[in-house]
Amino acid sequence: MWSLVGVFFAAAFAVNAIPHFVAGVQGRAFPSPFASPPGVGMSAPPVNVLWAAANALAAWALFCPVAGFDPARTGHLIAGAAGGLVMALFHSRHFGRVMKEAGRD
Repeated sequence: MWSLVGVFFAAAFAVNAIPHFVAGVQGRAFPSPFASPPGVGMSAPPVNVLWAAANALAAWALFCPVAGFDPARTGHLIAGAAGGLVMALFHSRHFGRVMKEAGRD
């Protein structure tokens, strides 16, 4: 049971790393928890690259040592897909709204 929870959150962290990394390496400001207000204000590209790295590290830690991710286990695949999908849907709504309000859509 706990390994499935670990996989769910590992996938969520992995998906969270993607937009921050992409924006950061493109040199674009993007919302992060370190902006003002958190998650809405824009953070500098290096902040987003570092935030992406922290999320990727958390994903790895949860996938490997904690959850012992095994792609042959159906439950792990379902939990990972669910975690990634939940985070992706959250991002699509949240960042879509934030970017629109910032005039960056």
